[in-house]
Amino acid sequence: MRSFVPNGLARAAVRFKPASFAGTFVALMMSALIVSACGILLETGVRASVPPERYAKAPVVAAADQYARFVTGSGDSRSESADPLPDTARVDAALADKVARVRGVEAAVPDFTFPVRQGDGVLTGHGWGSHAFTGAVLTSGVAPRAGEVVLAASGERADVGDTVTLETAIGRADFRVSGLAKAGSGDVAEGAVAWFADARSPALAGHPGKADAIAVLAEDGTDTDALAAGVKKALAGSDAEVHTGDGRGAVEDHGLGYAKEMLTGLGGSFGGIAATVAVFTASGTVALSVAQRAREFALLRAVGATPRQIRRAVAAEAVLVAPLAGLLGCLPGIGLAHWWFGQLKDRGAIPDAVDLQVSWIPLVVAVGTGLLTALGAGWAAGRRPSKIKPGQALAEASVERLRPGVIRILLGLGALVGGGFLTVVAARSAGDDAANAALGVVMLFMLAVALLGPLVARLCAALFGLALSAGDASASLAAANSRTNARRLASAITPIVLAMAFASTLVFMHTSESHVAAEQLRAGVTADHVVTDPAGLPIDAAARAARAPGVDAAVGLLETQVLVPVGSGGDRWLQGSSTQGISGSGEQLARVQDLDIRGGSLDRVGKGRIAIDKTLAASANVGVGDKLPLYLPDGTRTDPEVVAVYGRGLGLAAVTMDRASLAPHVTSPFDSTLLIRGGNAKALAPLGEVTDASGYAVEQNTDRELNAWANYTMAAVLGGFAAVAAANTLVMTVLDRRRELGTLRLIGSTRRQVMRMLRWEGLLVALAGIALGTAIAAATLIPMMRGLTGEGPYVPPLVYAAFAGGAVSLGLLAVTLPARAALRR
Repeated sequence: MRSFVPNGLARAAVRFKPASFAGTFVALMMSALIVSACGILLETGVRASVPPERYAKAPVVAAADQYARFVTGSGDSRSESADPLPDTARVDAALADKVARVRGVEAAVPDFTFPVRQGDGVLTGHGWGSHAFTGAVLTSGVAPRAGEVVLAASGERADVGDTVTLETAIGRADFRVSGLAKAGSGDVAEGAVAWFADARSPALAGHPGKADAIAVLAEDGTDTDALAAGVKKALAGSDAEVHTGDGRGAVEDHGLGYAKEMLTGLGGSFGGIAATVAVFTASGTVALSVAQRAREFALLRAVGATPRQIRRAVAAEAVLVAPLAGLLGCLPGIGLAHWWFGQLKDRGAIPDAVDLQVSWIPLVVAVGTGLLTALGAGWAAGRRPSKIKPGQALAEASVERLRPGVIRILLGLGALVGGGFLTVVAARSAGDDAANAALGVVMLFMLAVALLGPLVARLCAALFGLALSAGDASASLAAANSRTNARRLASAITPIVLAMAFASTLVFMHTSESHVAAEQLRAGVTADHVVTDPAGLPIDAAARAARAPGVDAAVGLLETQVLVPVGSGGDRWLQGSSTQGISGSGEQLARVQDLDIRGGSLDRVGKGRIAIDKTLAASANVGVGDKLPLYLPDGTRTDPEVVAVYGRGLGLAAVTMDRASLAPHVTSPFDSTLLIRGGNAKALAPLGEVTDASGYAVEQNTDRELNAWANYTMAAVLGGFAAVAAANTLVMTVLDRRRELGTLRLIGSTRRQVMRMLRWEGLLVALAGIALGTAIAAATLIPMMRGLTGEGPYVPPLVYAAFAGGAVSLGLLAVTLPARAALRR
């Protein structure tokens, strides 16, 4: 440990030459910012919970597992993944009788929640038995029986004895109002509420014999843990799970599962990439800082300093700088995490009841990561100056080494070959396989650029130098400087490559998918009219539209998701795939929607038979005539036959099946979209909002754009960090050249000539970074987009021009501003 205790050399270096450590300090602070922010999101995803509201008065709740469990491999290689279900998994309502016989149970109440339409409004339907744990009380009338309903007293929709027309999963029917009730604490967040007879609720919900959950009420004095154990024993062998505490909140708010998955994905997957980039960039800055003081270390060796003293000084400097930089970086890191979390919550991706978890763990990890990065990079950079002879150290401090070490070159070539191999793999893959391989492409190519930086920089200097050599004296001097100081040039180029590669990959991945999806949507919707309603269309909307004058075809779409196993071999996972359940036949669908059939026929779509998108077919390795195992929205496993494969799944839906097979497995029985051929908009207006195909396409594209902020945010975080790192590195290199710039002034160069030379160098750095970053992004995006969309990437010219212009402006500003300050002295 004594090696890390600050010695006199380290304290003096930091005290009397703080500017030498400013760049290192900024890089380590930015690294801590990224690591702490991602760590906080990851911890929140792991620890996130929702306090119960509806089930607050029920100490124990039994419900089905809300995750799809997918097992791959066997024996020691066996693994199980858990993915949140798109909809609610339900339990057998008859299990309530078993639970009711458990000692200490006062009542076991099956709970039902389902949407109900009344005119243009939507109610939330429940079984009347739920009043036992929600606190709802009758203000007039009596509890409902079959064919009756209790309405919320505040709704003022009807009085006791009136008849109201309601639409449920079984159709439109008249119900007698048996009573009015005041909603309880478990109902207040749901708006208008209607209560039905418990015996009829499962059928009205569209799930005969099923309940969303079973709320268990305890007798006075019953211990919750003992009660939960008894209920669990009674339900052994069933698919029900027992929940207490905040686990009850997860049962009533299924958005928690998706929120946890998203937060752990952001903090883990993206956070891992961001942390790697941050550490990678920070280590390069630390190494540059140490290399810039090679002359000092050489002089220290010449006056008798031992190699051990040099290494200890470098380590001690890291101990002095890194912890403070890490602590200061954690403060904006917490702010970034709060902002990011708030944006997710505002967009409905995270339940309002979930709070951001900020503990000491990610902060300590961030500071510790910065310290280890500084120690490792400092040790690697100071290893050679501490080992070689004093005379050789002085010589190397004056003249740059011509090439990197052999090990570094071999590692760089290995990364280059690995990136090329993964490019080929990505080009031959489809769907998420291509995306996963492409991620390795960008990481390996970035590693290759960093390791082979001096060689790459010398090559860039030679190529761009040809153009500069034809210019004036300042341009020629800039070209000669760049060729001679390739290491310095590489340190400046690498962060710009990072910024350009990652920002381009993340942004253009989204623009490419959106462009293809928009084209497919425009070409795929051939209906004359599209009717939509955010709350769901009337249950008989398709039948009513079909009877309208001039209508040739009317097909309702029930839109949701299913989970499909994709991948190959032992590397398989569940992929959420957009799904449409059609109310008519495949022949009718073809009249209002052109799916671009590539094989098979839509006419055969029906019970046990589906059509899927070609990309999904390739990812799942199935074709026409094969069985496709999948999980329906409520987790029910099935393996329908694939009877058609089509090409417009990205813009329309990846899976097409009959509505009758899908409706029993979703919460809302109401279609979200109605496609109509013929007729006129005025006659269709009572069904919902009517638009034409182009207007519908605009609305759908707007929804996609609203969800695009995640990619842009990630691009901003990574690109912004890399841009700051690039500016930081350029400033460090310019300030380190004060002696050189002063010498140029002494031999007769004017201030304008020196500044022009530096601008040429900054332009060379920016253009080299843009070229390399663009090449890496292209090598990543081309195979990825071929696998995901079947087409090449779509790059908006103005967006790319903005990225390139930003890189050029960054390079010029980061060189010009410190140079002016240096030349004033």
